Amino acid sequence: MTSPATSAATPPSALDRIRPDVRAMHAYTVQPSAGLLKMDAMENPFRLPADLQAALGERLGALALNRYPGDRIADLKAALADYAGMPEGHAIVLGNGSDELITLLALACAQPGTGQRATLLAPMPGFVMYPLSAQLQGLDFVGVPLTADFELDEPAMLAAIARHRPAITYIAYPNNPTATLWDEGAVQRIIDAAGAQGGIVAMDEAYQPFASRTWIDRMRAEPARNAHVLLMRTLSKFGLAGVRLGYLIGPGALVAEIDKVRPPYNVSVLNCEAALFALEHAGVFAAQAAELRQERTALLAALRALPGVEKAWDSEANMVLLRVADAARTYEGMKARQVLVKNVSTMHPLLANCLRLTVGSAADNAQMLAALQASL
Repeated sequence: MTSPATSAATPPSALDRIRPDVRAMHAYTVQPSAGLLKMDAMENPFRLPADLQAALGERLGALALNRYPGDRIADLKAALADYAGMPEGHAIVLGNGSDELITLLALACAQPGTGQRATLLAPMPGFVMYPLSAQLQGLDFVGVPLTADFELDEPAMLAAIARHRPAITYIAYPNNPTATLWDEGAVQRIIDAAGAQGGIVAMDEAYQPFASRTWIDRMRAEPARNAHVLLMRTLSKFGLAGVRLGYLIGPGALVAEIDKVRPPYNVSVLNCEAALFALEHAGVFAAQAAELRQERTALLAALRALPGVEKAWDSEANMVLLRVADAARTYEGMKARQVLVKNVSTMHPLLANCLRLTVGSAADNAQMLAALQASL
């Protein structure tokens, strides 16, 4: 006779209902930074002046938090369109940061139940959310390696587009983590190739405040060649990382379709009002960006003069990528000296022994350089 203990089947686990690929993943983690100089996330080091803090607090305190977001969302879209110089016939969709917009675009282009998976293509190394969004939304991801010096491999990109016919091609402009602003002609030719086979190109301009060019100028100048281009930006690098506000600009018909998969009320009244307030004081943030661009020049010069830094690449963002002899040891040494940077050396083979540093204020950069020099 079999005892109840041995005859009873193992009860099912609720964890078994979670997708196997999700269970195998590692969650996106933010490095603990208490007590450290945080130079790992490309944040603006400058806080609002005291008078603007008080004015913003008064406005946020007067909001009707008992109501869902309403007409002020339309006001924010209009303000962003004016700030960015949105081309005629285009529209805007808002996101909880650009991360949500990346998810929405993948969701809108996925082909569940059709037996034919859509493809998302991007140069690599690049932003980690591109392959992650493809995985989670059921698209195939194709990464096309950059050159050894982090330039676009145009022939490889064109060949990959012809072979895989991607639904979405991402061009980060500038790129993360390399801070590269790629050749304008090569980018347009890739856009043309993607458009010729009916694909969408997403130009990710998260770091636009620090770049010397923006693709929106080409969208206005050559609308027909860029009729399948979506321009994605965020206010995080503008100076509002804590507000979580991204926006996507594109031809009205395309944006209308993406907007259908957006969760209702995805932008809170607090996010909305803080963004409107910041745009009303855009000059303050523009001055901060100009100061950071100047500090970037000084930081690059100091890095290139530092024994032990094998290379520091040119930057068009508020970050600098550099290569050292031992990235892991240098990273730990800097952390022990209370400076937190990003060790990107395991993200892609091309990034071997690379660290990514945020460009901060003069004082922050000096402290970071001292920790780096002592850790090499």
